[in-house]
Amino acid sequence: MAYVITDSCLSCGACAEQCPAGAISQGDDHYEIDASACLDCGACAEQCPVGAIEPEA
Repeated sequence: MAYVITDSCLSCGACAEQCPAGAISQGDDHYEIDASACLDCGACAEQCPVGAIEPEA
């Protein structure tokens, strides 16, 4: 199961810096996680200042 970034994302980039798999990149509206590359480690969610990253439902 991968993590997803919600519309609450501020596009600060803190999550991308913490991703050990390099699965996070800037999308059109906010950062996005490549589910096929996500390690499901949660490092990005811990770093997000607004809690915009959550486990995929």
